[in-house]
Amino acid sequence: MGAFFGAVSKRDVVLDVFFGVDYHSHLGTRRAGMVMFDAQDGFQREIHSIENTPFRTKFERDLQEFHGTSGIGCISDMDPQPLMVRSHLGVFTLSTVGHISNEEQLIETFTGIGHQFMAMSDGGVNQTELVAALINTQDTLVEGIQYAQDQIVGSLTLLIMTSDGALIAARDKMGRLPVLIGRDDDGYCVTFESFAYGKLGYVDEHELGSGEIVRITADGYEVLAAPRDEMRICAFLWVYYGYPNSNYEGENVEVMRYRNGARMAADERARGTLPDVDYVAGVPDSGLPHGIGYATESGKPFARPFVKYTPTWPRSFMPANQDVRNRVAKMKQVPVPELISGKKLLFVDDSIVRGTQLRETVEFLYGAGAAEVHIRSACPPIMYGCKYLSFSRSNSDYELIARRKILELEGREGEQHIDEYADGTTERGGCLLRSICEEMGFDSLSFQSLDGMLDAIGIDRAKVCTYCWNGRE
Repeated sequence: MGAFFGAVSKRDVVLDVFFGVDYHSHLGTRRAGMVMFDAQDGFQREIHSIENTPFRTKFERDLQEFHGTSGIGCISDMDPQPLMVRSHLGVFTLSTVGHISNEEQLIETFTGIGHQFMAMSDGGVNQTELVAALINTQDTLVEGIQYAQDQIVGSLTLLIMTSDGALIAARDKMGRLPVLIGRDDDGYCVTFESFAYGKLGYVDEHELGSGEIVRITADGYEVLAAPRDEMRICAFLWVYYGYPNSNYEGENVEVMRYRNGARMAADERARGTLPDVDYVAGVPDSGLPHGIGYATESGKPFARPFVKYTPTWPRSFMPANQDVRNRVAKMKQVPVPELISGKKLLFVDDSIVRGTQLRETVEFLYGAGAAEVHIRSACPPIMYGCKYLSFSRSNSDYELIARRKILELEGREGEQHIDEYADGTTERGGCLLRSICEEMGFDSLSFQSLDGMLDAIGIDRAKVCTYCWNGRE
């Protein structure tokens, strides 16, 4: 996915931006960048790959060169950014987060009128450069941002730093991702994760609404475009990729996960399907709080039958070689034999997408002597690849284990009954569960219901994007 952090103040904010961006490292794996602005010396910018080395170690050496009272930085799963842009709108730096489904059509439109883009090593176009081109077709930055958001099929959240050191932040027009402003005695910051500015001494000031655009200086912020009423914030912020300490739309991530796990256990008890197990556990890391909620409600003891060893390889994607990445993923899982051997275990995972990693985890548990392994998913079966953000995005919906199984069970006819397959209490839903269990080696499987997940999130459900599960926009 990706994220950004910016700050503008009456003091130097290099360390604020450095640590603020670092606190978003869980949201991106490929590139990171920082740009600082000083009134006398102008812009200073660095971009590094973080595929093999974490953000902090790549940018520590740059800190002695950076200085300024304004700055922005980003973590990205996509192309290098922030970009420096010079146009009739002035000189500005731009960082974007989102997904452009109609990228090729937009590029063809520009190239058809003679516009040239810098080609990436794979021949593609940097999506942030494409956004800059869209913005620059209009007479003002605000008009350009709104035009870009209207032209893009997908989502666009962005942060700009102008040549006077001011920041302009724009939340996606459907509010699919959060943007929050923090305040301290000297200035303001803007961020995705609220906990990031809390640790830096800022306090809550404002959470942008859908489509809202604000200009931020050391003296305050002003609204350049009012928020829209309609919202479709991504549910996976709470279920999976949001950090535990963060709040979105007033709802804390960790607390939601406790509620979610508890709701799953309560529903299973009501159906009479609560399994007799020795321990309830969560698949590390985001599955842990869902597991705690499930254990508390079910009355079964919570345990950690295996832990992740992260001091040397904090993230399994970091090695460049795929064989090494696969080996690292396995090496990180360190069992606690006393909590596995001969035990009946129930694990709660945040989601089941393709199922590859979960299958390997279950095989690892049986290899360590588990008597039974029951799996629970903290969200409903994923039926559609995300077209708004990067979560669960795939070349085909049939890469998703639930959709692949429906195709195997009923062929194309199953496409007419996806809602039934998503409901484990129906005949088709039961068939889906049994088929996945047979392939994956689970003793039982259950998915959280869509109603249960939305209730656990706790905001108006009409404001939550559920496309991945029901295909409804």
